[in-house]
Parts: sequence; C-alpha cells; structure tokens
Amino acid sequence: MWTTGLSLPQVAARMAVRAEHAGYDGMVVVDSQNLAGDCYVALAMAARETERLQLATGVTNPFTRHPAVTASAIASIQVSSGGRAVLGIGRGDSALAHLGRAPARVRHLARYVATVQAYLRGDEVAFDDLAPFVPADAPPSVGSLGLDATEASSRLHFLPAGLPKVPVDVAATGPKVLDVAGRLADRVTIGVGAHPARVAWAVEQVRAAARAAGDRTVQIGAFVNVVAHPDLDVARKLVSGGMSTFARFNVMHGATAGPLFEGGTETLLRLRDRYDMRLHTRADSPQAAALDPRFVDRFGIVGPAPACVERLLELASLGIERFVVVGPSLGVDRDAALDAIRRFSDEVLPAIRP
Repeated sequence: MWTTGLSLPQVAARMAVRAEHAGYDGMVVVDSQNLAGDCYVALAMAARETERLQLATGVTNPFTRHPAVTASAIASIQVSSGGRAVLGIGRGDSALAHLGRAPARVRHLARYVATVQAYLRGDEVAFDDLAPFVPADAPPSVGSLGLDATEASSRLHFLPAGLPKVPVDVAATGPKVLDVAGRLADRVTIGVGAHPARVAWAVEQVRAAARAAGDRTVQIGAFVNVVAHPDLDVARKLVSGGMSTFARFNVMHGATAGPLFEGGTETLLRLRDRYDMRLHTRADSPQAAALDPRFVDRFGIVGPAPACVERLLELASLGIERFVVVGPSLGVDRDAALDAIRRFSDEVLPAIRP
C-alpha cells in the first residue's frame, strides 16, 4: 500500500514520516517542475527522515531530463535511502504541458526506459545509442576537442558494488504503454480506474507482453482514486479532482481502449473536452464537474471504509500486488479531506494489511 506526497522538500519529508507511521509501504512524489519543487530533492529529504518507507517518482517523464541524469538522480536516492528507491516513469503530462508539449511518444518512452535500465544495471551505453536524446543544437562530438583520451561510452561510475538495482516502474493506461511495461520494466502501475473488468483487461495486457518478451516477471500495481467517508456525496466531491486527472489519461487522444462500464465513454469524452490544465487535479475545476456520480462510483472507490476494503481486495484478487492510493483532491474542504485521510489510515489500511 502506497500513498502520494508533494514534491515540496519540507512537506515531502513530513508526509513521508506520517506515511511510515501510518503503515504505508511507500510514497510517490510528482515530477512536474512548474507546479512543484524538484522530486529528487524531496525524495532525498524523505529518505533522511524515514527508515523503511519505499520512495518513488510518481511519475517522471522521458523528456525533461537526459536518461543519464535521471538514472544518476534515482541511483543517488537508492544510495541515500539504503535501497528504498523506485523510478516511476510515464509519458508525461503536466510537466510537458507547462513547456508547451504533449506527452512523449510511446516509442521515445520505450527507448528511454531501455536506456535508463542499462544505466541502472551499471552497463555501458554507447554514445550512438544516446542520439535520440540529443537536441538538434547539441554541442559537437567530444572528439572534436583532440583530447589524448576520453571515455568510449557512457555509464554510471559511482554505483556502489552490491547496491540493489533500482526497479523501474512504468505508469501505463493504454495498450501500447502497457506493452512497453511488460517488455521493458520491472514493475507497472496501471491507471485505468477501479472497475474490475477494466483492471483485469490491463493486467492481462501486461502479462501477455511479458510472456512474449520471454516470460519476464513484472510486478503489477495500480493507481486508485480512493476516499473513505460515510457520506457518499462528500466522498465523491473529495475524490473528483484527482480522479479527473487519472480519468483523462484514459481518453487523452480522443479514444478509449479496453472494456468500459455503461456511460463511461461519454463521461470521459466530456471530461476531455472540458479539461483545464490550469486547474490540474483540483476539485473546483470544470473537468471535475464533468464527472457524474455513477462514473465516480465505478472508476474510483468511494464510500464507507468497509466498502473501500471490499473493493480493494477484489482488485487484489485480479493480480494487483500494489496500490498507489490517490486520496482527497486539492480545492476541497480541508477538514473533510483530513477526516477522510484519517479514516483511510485508521480503518481501511489495517484491514488491507492486518
């Protein structure tokens, strides 16, 4: 059971301490440079204040950092945390939107994941293999300097002997990225909602890709929007901002994939048309208002704690080994949000992890 944190250094450290005390296994922090502080600074400070909590980017992207820089950053967290780091990566959303860009293409993500994996294993990476990550106006080759000697390839020289490799976890929604995860990643965290048929479809997509790539072992997790509260209307409101973001991933390019419940496609298309990136993840946004109650109840998990426990255990039975719980949103009543967070920690978490 994982929770989400904020990439604000002092805040991330406090949230990590609370998460560890509550019994969570891990915490992810977002990498969105225009909306929050640096994720690796936040993770380093969280590592310093905790002892067992796993720490991950949730998620970074293949555009804003060179793969060697990403590998070096997360390997540094691995060293400083004593082996508790995970690299979460996806195509990118708000981080790229605030640079005027759409999410990275799937083939670029796949090249990036393969390259970062090589760095994290301590492998040599040929300079030619880094060509896709070099901008058009990059400096000339180092050979132009006429040095007596230079490196013939690229690798992380500082990795300590015996340091466990950092797991790479791909955040995936559509079939193409699910395939990348199954073929190249150590883990995948699906973001398809909490409806059983849809989750089962995504799990099988990953497993099929892993089988085709040589019967690889890939741990499967899921982002789930969950709010435990006895008042269903309050729970729906609290969850709506974060849900609007994860729901949009399922229709980002105007089409959906995989099974959907009745009315799901229509709601997703309405949300996509209304999405305002300036109010990203907020419950007081037009996209959150586009979510009708029937959709919220099916795409997420809301309501009294026992009902939340039942839904989570049902998804676990489908092959979900790890949950990243996305709770109350920004732009909601603070007291109600804190109450829901407490209810999840006190009533849901102990029932899931007795």
